[in-house]
Amino acid sequence: MSATRFDAEARQGLTMVSPPLLYAVLMLAAPLLTILAYSFFRDGYLEIVREFTLENYRMVLADPVFHKVMLRSVVVAVLVTLATVLLAFPVAYFLSFMVRPERKAMWIFLITIPFWTSYLIRVFLWKVLLAENGVVNSVLMQLHIISDPIGNMLFNVQAMVITLAHAYAPFAILPIYVALEKIDRSLLEAGRDLGESRLMTFWRVTLPLAMPGVVAATLIVFIPTIGDYVTPELIGGGKVPLIANMVQANMLAIDNKPMGSALAVTAMLIVAVISLVFVFLNRNFLKVRT
Repeated sequence: MSATRFDAEARQGLTMVSPPLLYAVLMLAAPLLTILAYSFFRDGYLEIVREFTLENYRMVLADPVFHKVMLRSVVVAVLVTLATVLLAFPVAYFLSFMVRPERKAMWIFLITIPFWTSYLIRVFLWKVLLAENGVVNSVLMQLHIISDPIGNMLFNVQAMVITLAHAYAPFAILPIYVALEKIDRSLLEAGRDLGESRLMTFWRVTLPLAMPGVVAATLIVFIPTIGDYVTPELIGGGKVPLIANMVQANMLAIDNKPMGSALAVTAMLIVAVISLVFVFLNRNFLKVRT
């Protein structure tokens, strides 16, 4: 009787899960498998030759331009992740420990308001702010801090890092805030009762317990940043391309879909390896701390 009931519940659960599972397969897995398959084909200029080959991957790994662009993408993603997490942690700490419980929802609401607008619009706003005749230069000149506009605030890595760090800030704040909220406050009180200072209590208790949120924030920011296309195109002006721009150029401008697919797959593998290494190092760090 119990087995029959279990089978009925399993079928009912499978029926409920089937629509989102089918959606995930069609919208996520299918494009990835298509790109993976295309990466092993050959470009015939006028058509794609569906013959298995590893030539695309050989060319990618031997291409110095790919090495340079991929390295730049990793460096930009690391800088954005560091800036975002370092700025997000104090905000999350403030929300968790210093804001009264009945006001926390309001603060989270206020933090997310600017991000209700389109990502593209927010990138354009940074272009307006950092332009040679933009807001930043105008304010600095009116305050007589500078006499001439600063002309190199756009179309460089620094401008891209600022834009991306602002774009992904809430995605770093929220997981860290959730991790801090889960910390048992009695552990902090016990540390202080044992004579630890607030700084040492934070270092030995709060930070290790908040690390799951920090890891989540790091991965949430790092992975999409390394594949960002819009910011290098608009804020970088096409002068500082990242790996997504290189993939787009091969897919559309050059119309070499097998090579573009090989670039995308290689980039995804590199990102996956970096992410796994980071998680592994973090686990070892926590083991040493405990």
